[in-house]
Amino acid sequence: QFAVNMFRTLPPSSNPTGAEFDPEEDEPTLEAAWPHLQLVYEFFLRFLESPDFQPNIAKKYIDQKFVLQLLELFDSEDPRERDFLKTTLHRIYGKFLGLRAYIRKQINNIFYRYLSKTFHLFRFIYETEHHNGIAELLEILGSIINGFALPLKEEHKIFLLKVLLPLHKVKSLSVYHPQLAYCVVQFLEKDSTLTEPVVMALLKYWPKTHSPKEVMFLNELEEILDVIEPSEFVKVMEPLFRQLAKCVSSPHFQVAERALYYWNNEYIMSLISDNAAKILPIMFPSLYRNSKTHWNKTIHGLIYNALKLFMEMNQKLFDDCTQQFKAEKLKEKLKLKEREEAWVKIENLAKSNPQYPTYSDTSLLNSPVAMETDGPLIEDLQMLKKTVKEEACQAQKDQKKDRPLVRRKSELPQDIYTMKALESHCRADELISHDGH
Repeated sequence: QFAVNMFRTLPPSSNPTGAEFDPEEDEPTLEAAWPHLQLVYEFFLRFLESPDFQPNIAKKYIDQKFVLQLLELFDSEDPRERDFLKTTLHRIYGKFLGLRAYIRKQINNIFYRYLSKTFHLFRFIYETEHHNGIAELLEILGSIINGFALPLKEEHKIFLLKVLLPLHKVKSLSVYHPQLAYCVVQFLEKDSTLTEPVVMALLKYWPKTHSPKEVMFLNELEEILDVIEPSEFVKVMEPLFRQLAKCVSSPHFQVAERALYYWNNEYIMSLISDNAAKILPIMFPSLYRNSKTHWNKTIHGLIYNALKLFMEMNQKLFDDCTQQFKAEKLKEKLKLKEREEAWVKIENLAKSNPQYPTYSDTSLLNSPVAMETDGPLIEDLQMLKKTVKEEACQAQKDQKKDRPLVRRKSELPQDIYTMKALESHCRADELISHDGH
């Protein structure tokens, strides 16, 4: 009876070719028949949870075909249905050992098809990327990965590298990123040797022009660093901090701010402290340059805080980096001077040409373009240290003030029916736990 009532062809997408769904801005399309469907889902879940339920008898009906049809419903646009589907599939996975490999395989296939549509592979060239249930499927996978036996099977490692990591490339990453990041971290907690390929893949897929997505990558990277082994950190620290140096220099203040918050993480600071000789020379130029040139004052304070921590960590190394930076700026000035002198020579040679007056444009020569060095000139070392301490203290005071830095959500009026329906929804997990008490 469950199959008769639930398994159906889903209606076409309400927005098949439009902009991607934004959970912060858009309202989902609700299933008109939900009052009926909800009763069926609740009944079936209670049936699965019943003490009298016998998987050996039920496996005659809950088979591979049943699971496949259940998975097809994950593309429903109604989040309430996907919530019940998630709990239902998770219970089936727990009770039917013989279906576990098949469920994992079919979830993998959904991801493969999703990636194929997204990146125009195989026969999906003219289809648009779209699947509503990726977040829920990843949530189920998070629980499954948590229960993997050690050592991890090769097929599970391949799934991480070939399916989960490429999901970071998709433009609609924001819809399912928390669940994806959780799955990745679960793998690293199971097997720390996967850290290097995971971090290198994230750096490979790092967004170039999408700042909100870059903030998501920084969030995930910090979660990874929270569980990283020191021996694995050493393998990835140089490319990782080269990317962080770019983020600190980002004109988008939320990207720079999120990167600089790494210096508030005690475990990350302990890793940096153990490897300061490699990390500080990578970070110092970006930190110093942007302490003077970044447009956002909040960023100035966070940068001075990072510089202060580096200075306290290793005074001599900080002084060496300062002197090295000063020497490099001096080289840049000398290069610029040589370049300007070369242009003067070229101009003088041009003037010696008999035809010079015919072709010359005196207006351009009389107003040469000023060439500037990239970034500020460095102050006296003692003055720099004093400035760093003062600005870092001021930044700590400013951080205590309330600053609404989150993205402002849309002020368009919401659909009252949709909001009431979602607010009144009782999650499947809550329903089961309530029955159990």
